[in-house]
Amino acid sequence: MNETNLSLSTSQKLQPFLLLSKSVKGVANSKLITDALNAHGVYVFTELYEAPNVVQASTLPEVAPYYSLLKLFMYGTFKDYQDNIAQFPTLNENQIKKLKHLSIATLSETSQTLSYDLLQTYLNIPTVRDLEDLIIEAFYQGIFTGKLDQRQRQLQVMFSMGRDLRPQQLDETITALGSWSVSTSRLLGSMDAKIASLQETVQLNDQARDQYQSKIDQLRLDIRANSNLKKMDLTMDESKKKGYSADYGSPDYNERVKKSRGSKRFMVGRP
Repeated sequence: MNETNLSLSTSQKLQPFLLLSKSVKGVANSKLITDALNAHGVYVFTELYEAPNVVQASTLPEVAPYYSLLKLFMYGTFKDYQDNIAQFPTLNENQIKKLKHLSIATLSETSQTLSYDLLQTYLNIPTVRDLEDLIIEAFYQGIFTGKLDQRQRQLQVMFSMGRDLRPQQLDETITALGSWSVSTSRLLGSMDAKIASLQETVQLNDQARDQYQSKIDQLRLDIRANSNLKKMDLTMDESKKKGYSADYGSPDYNERVKKSRGSKRFMVGRP
């Protein structure tokens, strides 16, 4: 169960008590508060704390301690209860478990790793077995999720429900959200700058690649042209060696032609 579903679930389970608060008057509000704190699955209480009839009855001596106890379940911890036990009504076993569950949720807000020693001291639990049973029950309730590291003797909290918001926490939350917004804007600006720089680098690389490819193509053309010239030179050299490239206008050529013709006439005139 995630935090949103848990909040909806506990809010729905609180609704019957909110409906009763509209008709319950005076001292009867002490029992209404007790029943709400004892109810299974109810872990947020702000709406009941602010209910008009409950607020009005909170000034009565018989109701005031229960109203303070309701506030303790909203914001406080089991250690707060022990330190000021004389100011509160006695809790039953179910209420003690619920307050201890809520106390672990509060501790996890500052550290996700909670040692067994810390939890046993803070919750006044004498044995590791009792502590682990309490934590496992909270897992099933969806108060928080995590894992028990028995070797390291610690609880690793991965998710914890949100408790009732203290009045001053609203301003703190708004301030934190404002800081987060500023940090996020800076981060997005930095990311945009990096993206622009990468795009420019890619464009320059594309241009350099095109220029390089153009030079390669030109070099291939030059090599091909030089290769053709060499082939022509070799062909002419071979022709000269075979006698196919004589100078037809030279005196030697004419003399050879005359001798050849005279030889042919002489051979023709012989009997």
